Amino acid sequence: MGSSDAREITIVVDADACPVKKETADTARAFGVPVIMVSSYAHELRGGEGVAVVHVDNSDQSADLYIANHIKSGDVVLTGDYGLAALALAKGCHALSFRGQTYDETNMDMMLEGRHARAKERRRGRYAKGPKPFTAEDRHTFQHKLTKLLELLQENVQP
Repeated sequence: MGSSDAREITIVVDADACPVKKETADTARAFGVPVIMVSSYAHELRGGEGVAVVHVDNSDQSADLYIANHIKSGDVVLTGDYGLAALALAKGCHALSFRGQTYDETNMDMMLEGRHARAKERRRGRYAKGPKPFTAEDRHTFQHKLTKLLELLQENVQP
């Protein structure tokens, strides 16, 4: 496999609840990396320069299943879903949260265990407050982390 094959990464976005679509598109465009935003038909998204939109049906896991079935090793997956992030890591992808947290083998087990514990609590009728409001600082952190990741991937592909 030549270096041109290795360069063909794509940023794949779990776009239904993604608050950083513009930042993703802007950052990817600066690096010449294509973006695929995967969203249900219930969300109106439009593509743009370097950004393709794939609409899937409205069922609960349709976007996650589409992404899991279409990503390839080396791709960058942006999601807030720990299960999808774990699948992406298992396929050799890089995964980031919308707040810029890197998902990797060192933190994935803990995240999945926490998700399981919270689901058990919900089944018992106990509900947490939910996530903190998304801030401008979160947006900045995300864009910084995505930029750093793309720089690293670009450096590793150079001949």
